[in-house]
Amino acid sequence: MEAAVPTATVLWLAFAVAFVFGAIGQKTHFCTMGAVSDIVNMGDWSRMRMWLLAIGIAILGAGALHAAGLIDLGKSIYRTPTFTWLAYLLGGFCFGVGMVLASGCGGKTLIRIGSGNLKSLVVFLVLAIVAIITMRGALGVFRVKVLEPAAVYFPGGQDVPALLAAAGMAPQTAFLLAVLGIGGGLTAFCLMKRDFWTLDNLLGGVGTGLAVVAGWYVSGHLGYLPEHPETLQEAFVATNSGRMESLTFVAPQAYSLELLMLWSDTSRKLTFAIATVLGVIAGSLAWSLVSRSFRWEGFASVEDTANHLLGAALMGFGGVTAMGCTVGQGITGFSTLALGSIVTFLAIVAGAAAALKFQYWRLMREA
Repeated sequence: MEAAVPTATVLWLAFAVAFVFGAIGQKTHFCTMGAVSDIVNMGDWSRMRMWLLAIGIAILGAGALHAAGLIDLGKSIYRTPTFTWLAYLLGGFCFGVGMVLASGCGGKTLIRIGSGNLKSLVVFLVLAIVAIITMRGALGVFRVKVLEPAAVYFPGGQDVPALLAAAGMAPQTAFLLAVLGIGGGLTAFCLMKRDFWTLDNLLGGVGTGLAVVAGWYVSGHLGYLPEHPETLQEAFVATNSGRMESLTFVAPQAYSLELLMLWSDTSRKLTFAIATVLGVIAGSLAWSLVSRSFRWEGFASVEDTANHLLGAALMGFGGVTAMGCTVGQGITGFSTLALGSIVTFLAIVAGAAAALKFQYWRLMREA
């Protein structure tokens, strides 16, 4: 891993990666909440296969970068030795419920803002505020003192390759088996169904997965400094966490709101995460204008408003508690094969499914 390129270059590349992600999401209707909804309500796996294909491609791509020595997945926030199981389960479940109530996850919220959805703008604001409260406010105290102490420590790391190595398998063999087995298996599962082979499905799955891989390369390779000139320690340029980052959309929305609110504070800087937030909105806006799908949309009723406000709050709390969203943990974190990311992914799906079934039950009772 070589010295970092200029900070401005990293930020522009982060914006470009997110721009492509936003345009793809708008064109293909890539939606993780919709993926769960289609299965629960119609038994249709098409959008879930798109999500799983993105995960598979991201695993294979991130694994290839790691194997080539271009990035070190161990320097992400996901492969920590501490497995905070309660935070992953509760945070993921809350996020899953929240994305159903708010009509989409954090990434979908940004995509919808770009296409003229004013409801999503409100979701963005509430999600960001609650995320800040959960990071450093009252909910942060609850998170740190109550949820995070419920943890299991894995000295070698909580990622699947490390767990296989701890069980006695050779580290290199464990890595190849995990990457090819899980990443290749998910990719094969998605592509084996011939009616899945449509332009939008393939573009949504492959394009989203490659966007996450590109984010890892920009932050983890181009943005890597073996020795920062000021601290004389290794660093990753323009990241909020101090580690390499890729696409995730809960904490970055909080960082974006903080930057806008504290603009005159010169210590606040544009970061990789904030650049991706701007990029997704811009990419979605560009495609919605080109395709003439841009349209203003507001709340339909008081109940609709309440659902979106509650959903946004649950996503803000859940996303920070679980250290990511459907993209942040469900694809980016999953690509590192961290056990916490896999558990969070399952908890999000469970939360979304439970919320959808509850909504269906209410609808049937009223009918």
